[in-house]
Amino acid sequence: MSTLNLNIASRISSRALAVGREISAAPLTVVVLDAGGHMISLQREDGASLLRPQIAIGKAWGALALGKGSRLIAADAQQRPAFIGAVNALAEGKLVPAPGGVLIRDECGEVIGAIGITGDTSDIDEQCAVSAVESVGLQADAGIVA
Repeated sequence: MSTLNLNIASRISSRALAVGREISAAPLTVVVLDAGGHMISLQREDGASLLRPQIAIGKAWGALALGKGSRLIAADAQQRPAFIGAVNALAEGKLVPAPGGVLIRDECGEVIGAIGITGDTSDIDEQCAVSAVESVGLQADAGIVA
């Protein structure tokens, strides 16, 4: 199993911000967490609003906590709101059930961390996350159902 380090996390974050600029996204905030939910990197673009770091962390942390991309957590929140509400209560409000939280998997498919992005629409946040993770040769698991 591979592990995330500061160098890789920084490359992922920088690429996510670059993708955001390429598509003219609103100011983004990007966090990369290791498999244990510990923050490795957090970058907030100029103009990003006040709660963006907490939202990015909540998307990534939720993906790790539930073992699936936050797109699937958002779907769960619509289909089973009582369950996600209960989980969020257990998580002390840390869970953000919206696309933009993506699991990071190594070449063997093992979860080695997660990225959370916020600032634009959830779909654009997720697009930036997936592109960034894949740019460093890792697998992005956004919870997209094919």
